[in-house]
Amino acid sequence: MFATITPDIGTAGLLALFTHFFMLSLLAVGGAISTAPDMQRYLVVEQHWLTDAQFSSSIAIAQAAPGPNVLFVAVLGWNVAGPLGVLATMAGCLLPSTLLSLWATRWGEQRQGSVGVRAFKAGMVPITLGLLLSTGWVLALPYIGEASHRAGALALIAVTLVVMLRTRLSPMWLVGLGAAVGALGWV
Repeated sequence: MFATITPDIGTAGLLALFTHFFMLSLLAVGGAISTAPDMQRYLVVEQHWLTDAQFSSSIAIAQAAPGPNVLFVAVLGWNVAGPLGVLATMAGCLLPSTLLSLWATRWGEQRQGSVGVRAFKAGMVPITLGLLLSTGWVLALPYIGEASHRAGALALIAVTLVVMLRTRLSPMWLVGLGAAVGALGWV
C-alpha cells in the first residue's frame, strides 16, 4: 500500500512542498481537509510523488487515528519525503494560522478599547455559545436517544451546566468526569 522507500525530492522539492502547503493553509477555510483536492493534484498529478492509492490511503489512515484532523497532512509528508516531508507539510500547514492568530491577538489587545473590537467581541459571544451548544447537542443526541443511556447522559449534562454556571472550576475536570462516567458504562 505504502512505498517503503520515499522519493529523494531534494532540498528544492522540500522547499516547494513547504511553500505549496503554506499557500494552501491560507485557503483552508473549513480545515485542512478542504484543500485535499489541490494536495492530490500537486502530490499525485503534478509532482508524481505519490500514487492515487497512496494519497487516499494516507488520508484514510490519518482520519481513522485519534487526534486532530490535520494529521493527514503529516502522513502525506511522511509518504513523500519521510521525516523531513512531515516537517515541510506540517510547518507549511500550521505556520500561517499560528502567525495570523498571534498577529490578530496582539492587534486586538492594542485596540481593545476601540468600538470595532468591542463590537466584534460582543458579537462573537452568541455565535460561539450557539456553536458550542449545537456541537454538544449533536454529540449528546445518540446517548439521549438510547433508553439505556438517557438518564446518565441527561444527568451528566445537568451536572455540567450547573458546575459551569455556578463555579469557576476548569472544564477539564468535567471532561474527566465524562470520561470516567463513560468508562464505568454509566452513559
